[in-house]
Parts: sequence; C-alpha cells; structure tokens
Amino acid sequence: MFIIGGIVTGFSAYSYVKMSNEYPSAGGIGMFLVKAYGKGTLTASAAMLMAVSMVINQSLVARTFGTYTLQIFNIDASSYLVPVLGVGLLIFAFLINISGNSFIQTFTSIVSLLKILGLVVFAMGGLWVAGFSFTPAEGGNGSPDSTVTSMVAAVALTILSFKGFTTITNSGSEIVKPKKNVGRAIVVSISISLLIYLLTAWAVSSNLPLSSIIEAKDYSLAAAARPAFGEYGVWFTVGIAIIATISGIIASVFAVSRMLAMLTDMKLIPHKHFGMPGRIQMHTLVYTVVLAILLAVVFDLSRIASVGAILYLVMDMIVHWGVFKHLRNKVKANSGIVLTALILDAIVLLAFVWVKAVNDFLIVFVSILFILLIFIGEHLFLNNTSNEEQQS
Repeated sequence: MFIIGGIVTGFSAYSYVKMSNEYPSAGGIGMFLVKAYGKGTLTASAAMLMAVSMVINQSLVARTFGTYTLQIFNIDASSYLVPVLGVGLLIFAFLINISGNSFIQTFTSIVSLLKILGLVVFAMGGLWVAGFSFTPAEGGNGSPDSTVTSMVAAVALTILSFKGFTTITNSGSEIVKPKKNVGRAIVVSISISLLIYLLTAWAVSSNLPLSSIIEAKDYSLAAAARPAFGEYGVWFTVGIAIIATISGIIASVFAVSRMLAMLTDMKLIPHKHFGMPGRIQMHTLVYTVVLAILLAVVFDLSRIASVGAILYLVMDMIVHWGVFKHLRNKVKANSGIVLTALILDAIVLLAFVWVKAVNDFLIVFVSILFILLIFIGEHLFLNNTSNEEQQS
C-alpha cells in the first residue's frame, strides 16, 4: 500500500513542484490557488479545505502522541489521558511557534533528523532480528477478507501519511533559491518518507502477525518492538514516536497559520481579533491550535484520519484541475501527468467514500458537512465583502 500511495503521491506532487518553481511564497497552496482561480469562492474554499485537513491531521498526530506515550506506563489507549496528552502537545507546539521562525526551523530540523535516524535504527534492528525475511510473521487468525474497493480505499489513508510534503510549499520566503529548491525539497521529502515507511512496514510485518498488528492498531510500532527488542525496544520506539509527532505538529501548525494569515490579508476568509494583540499570523496560530484541540478531544484516530483524507483529496483535485485548466503553459506542466494525478485522486476518493458509506456513514456525513459549510460560508462572506466595498 505504501508503494501505491507513494506512486499516487508522486503524480500529485508534480503539480506542487511545478507551482513552487514558478510561484514560491510563504502562502504555499493558498497562493497556488489564487494564481489558478483568482480571488474567488473556489480559491478560498479549497484553501480552507487544505487548512482544515491539516488541522485534522494535527489532531490525529496529537492523539497518536498520547497513545504512544501511555505505552511507557502500560495504560490502555482508550484512557482519557490520550486526548489530555494530545492537548498538551498542541499547546507545546503553540509555544514553539511563537518563539520565532529561526528557532522553529532549527528545532524542527534537529527533531526531524532524530526522527529519521530513529526510525531507520528501529527498522534495521527489526529486520536483523527477523533475518531480513520477506515472509510475514506467523501466528494469529489470518488476514481479514479484502476487496479491490477496500484496498484502493486504504490508499487514501496512505496518501494522508505523505501529505506532510505540502508544508514545504509554505517555505518559499525562507529557502535559498526557492524557484529550484522548494520543488527539490518536496521530491526529497517524499522519497525519504517512502523509504522509511517501507522499511518500517517490513520490520513490523516480520515481527508481528497481521492479527496482532490489527489489534495493536494505533501503537503497532511499539507492539512490534516487543518480540524483537523486549521492553527496552518499546521505550525506544515510543521515544521515536514522541519525537516524530512533536516535529510533525510544529511544522504543520506553522504552515497552516501562515497560509491562513495570507488568506486573511487578501480578504478571502473572515477574521476576528477577539481582543488579541499582535500580528494576524499570531491570531491564525491561536485559531489553528484551538480547532485542533477540539478535534483531538472529540474524535478518535481512525475517524480523524478518514475525514482528513477526504478533505485533502477534494482539495488536491481542485489544485490539479487549476494547473491543467489555467496554468499548465505558464508553469510548463505536462498535461498527461497532471490529468493522471487528477484521475488517480478521483479513483481513490470514490473508493474511500464508498467503503466509509457502507461501514461508517458518519464519516461521510461529517466530511460532506465540512465541505458544504466551507463553500457556503466562503460564498456568503465574499459576497458580503464585495457589497460592503461597493457601498463604501
């Protein structure tokens, strides 16, 4: 699944690389949408879909942090402490983000390097214990029945694990020679992620039967470490997970707050100060963290991930269509690659929505509700803003 997800993500990333090379900025995807569609409802709504999907992902990562941290103390993942720890991480991310851009970059770079090295050590250690065997671990009750639709739908969640590359699009004002290096950074990040995901999945499947992986669910890495390394391995794996979630949260919060600040400056989204002092980005940072906290408290991991995947895929398709329809000549994009990315997104999205409609319709309902509220809200806001400007 990671290989298929990596291929789909590779096609998808092509549009972002081309756009980043032509329009590097701190606004990232928000700026791309403005260039493709202008300052209208579709641009504002698609950007908000991206922002909400990233906030949802933040709450997902926050709960993952809580789940893994509790493994140290042998506390069940259903404990109320999971959202409590998740909220604590989000508050910590807020404090880091108000410390300044240079500190954020230094901190996240160090933590990201530790995360990569830790996952590689875990994967290589697990494979060494398993004798680098390609045969999955034996035991358990076997694998559940799968259909083509469910397998394609699973790719949607895999794509969500790669979507962190989109935060790089917000670094156009910091990266040296952004017209070249932002796109390169996207390609390198996806390649590294795919390699680490494959090694980690291989290590987990070599040490843990599929039934045990399904049972462990949200903390399968820690569970896989026990047969390979014992309790010390569990502590090491939990440490890696904590580091990974911290770096992911901080980078995502930073990217979302910057994009929302740009949209606010362009008067594409409503904004209220609520008596808060400081810059607009400080306010959007507060909004981002507060919404992520609410989602982390209300939803569980699987439902958070599902809603985020649907919103992200819808936004991704809007970006690809914008590149194909309006910008393919300007950014020198290959029409075939862009259309392939659009079609692959559509196939994965339809399969995923079908599976969720059958098994958990609430996810589909919440996703559709989010999309409708965003589009209707943006349409009303922009119309009202236009009327006020005409009157003045």
